[in-house]
Amino acid sequence: MHEAELHDLSDDSDYAASQQQGSASMMRSDSGRQSSSSEPDGAEVVYMKDNVAIHPSQLASERISGRLKLIKLGSSLFMTWIPYKGQNSNARLSEKDRNLYTIRAVPFTEVRSIRRHSPPLGWQYIIVVLSSGLAFPPLYFYNGGVKEFLATIKQNVLLVRSAEDANVFLVNDFQNPLQKTLSSLELPRAVSVASVPSTSHSVGDSTPNDNRERYDRDVRDGHLNGSQYSGRQRHKGQDPARDLSINVLEKFSLVTKFARETTSQLFGDGHNNGFGGIEQRNYNESSMDHPQKPSTTAEKVPNNAPVPSDPLEFDKLALVWGKPRQPPLGPEEWVTFLDSEGRVTDSKALRKRIFYGGVEHVLRKEVWAFLLGYYTYDSTYAEREYLWSVKKSEYETIKNQWQSISGEQAKRFTKFRERKGLIDKDVVRTDRSLSFYDGDDNPNVKLLRDILLTYSFYNFDLGYCQGMSDLLSPILFVMEDESQSFWCFVSLMERLGPNFNRDQSGMHSQLFAISKLVELLDSPLHNYFKNHDCLNYFFCFRWVLIQFKREFEYEKTMRLWEVLWTHYLSEHLHLYVCVAILKRYRNKIIGEQMDFDTLLKFINELSGQIELDAILRDAEALCICAGENGAASIPPGTPPSLPTDEDCSIYVQQDDEVL
Repeated sequence: MHEAELHDLSDDSDYAASQQQGSASMMRSDSGRQSSSSEPDGAEVVYMKDNVAIHPSQLASERISGRLKLIKLGSSLFMTWIPYKGQNSNARLSEKDRNLYTIRAVPFTEVRSIRRHSPPLGWQYIIVVLSSGLAFPPLYFYNGGVKEFLATIKQNVLLVRSAEDANVFLVNDFQNPLQKTLSSLELPRAVSVASVPSTSHSVGDSTPNDNRERYDRDVRDGHLNGSQYSGRQRHKGQDPARDLSINVLEKFSLVTKFARETTSQLFGDGHNNGFGGIEQRNYNESSMDHPQKPSTTAEKVPNNAPVPSDPLEFDKLALVWGKPRQPPLGPEEWVTFLDSEGRVTDSKALRKRIFYGGVEHVLRKEVWAFLLGYYTYDSTYAEREYLWSVKKSEYETIKNQWQSISGEQAKRFTKFRERKGLIDKDVVRTDRSLSFYDGDDNPNVKLLRDILLTYSFYNFDLGYCQGMSDLLSPILFVMEDESQSFWCFVSLMERLGPNFNRDQSGMHSQLFAISKLVELLDSPLHNYFKNHDCLNYFFCFRWVLIQFKREFEYEKTMRLWEVLWTHYLSEHLHLYVCVAILKRYRNKIIGEQMDFDTLLKFINELSGQIELDAILRDAEALCICAGENGAASIPPGTPPSLPTDEDCSIYVQQDDEVL
């Protein structure tokens, strides 16, 4: 691409004016530019802003305010955001929970881009996207300062406005000439920052990695209050083009510890997230398609470290309370739950039966419609037939909205083109190993695409996010009907839609609940995670996001989902499944002293190795054991709970993007 086509920030009049403001603000606080007791020797605070906030949820009362800093060490620039101590505005989050959101010592060599949001109403905020594709939660500037923040960055690293989106600024480190050249040529992901060792030396004859290690030593020595930043570089041979969010999570062990709370931009519309180029990848088999078999026997643990005993004597607990699984519900037994007109006579008994045994595949089309809420339990055969005809017509009306868009309209409909592009990419790599979706020009792949496009118009606020195709695929496989699949998917997304919120509030609340449940049910394991900087439970992210779909074979995934959909013991049984898996392998995790990266790699390699029936028994036992205390550990409105009355708008991520 010619240089003239690049939009440099120096061409931006309001940005140029902010250069002087940024310089003035730094000059006004000369002491801020000196090495202080809170920074390592030789570090220089070049920017500092108070009252910069993160929103863990949609409630204003849960806002966490803190101090944002840009710190220069040698020739490298770092960013930190530290929440205020003793903040009293948030009664629901403790100090240790608040620290989960702390951003410590992020070098700009690991930053891909910064997206600036300027809503017509409300406060400006930024989203920092890492070279891995992960992103930190939005940082809200309640007292201004975004321009000065960008101006300070520009003074220390190469900052170029994206040609695709004027609100996205691409970041490169001066000490990495190769990456700088690649970015200037707009060859995204040709070489990952994490895989390119820096060969240039700074004026002080130290590489950025030297500065990073120096920063690490100072952190460990207590100059900075927080966990150490791991600067180890890792190499990976292939970068498959599976859907971005899942692919990034599978390779998350390549990302160092500072990124563990960062997911807010993974599941939005790709071209607006500052990493549109990341999606341009070659389609290869990923390591998760053929996982290396991990050592999954929890009892066989090297004598590396003493393992505290399980306070619940977990194996005995499962034997006492975890009831044996039953054969799946079959057609002959199914009719005993229906009266002569087709009503379910005892929905609780039915849900209990499915909870303990699942459903034979031949019945799933009918039974899933009840479990997902498409049919009500008190509906008759005639009412369901009428509903099918009405909903089919309604579906066709919604579908026609995007089918009727002409080529000329599409040229002027950016959001439609972006979403359609993402869906087209995702459906051709969703479950293609199944004969149902296999082969070129497969009509079921087209149905998958059409349903997702129609849903993006039905729920325009949420639209389409990567990962949704994983949730729809089994539904279409079971229903084998476009309209019914759509409405069952709509019902499912009523509960799981918040998983894909751009602010990641739904995911944060579930990971927070997992941490509380582990603390309640296995305090030694919780303390281990706390001492090893794993309290955010990000290693459970993929489990929660797509409901364990990558962890089990297709048939077992469907069996698990229908058990979860019964809501028999709890709406949040999937959280207890997470705890059950962690407890099943607690001896190995603690005994081998796994750090975050090792733990995430181990968790990912469990794919295909987890015994479903045993884990369901364990999860049942844990849910019963936790009782009311367990329910109280889960914040109200946590998915898959239906939205509460207070949730006036659960899809808030599109607030500043106007068509």
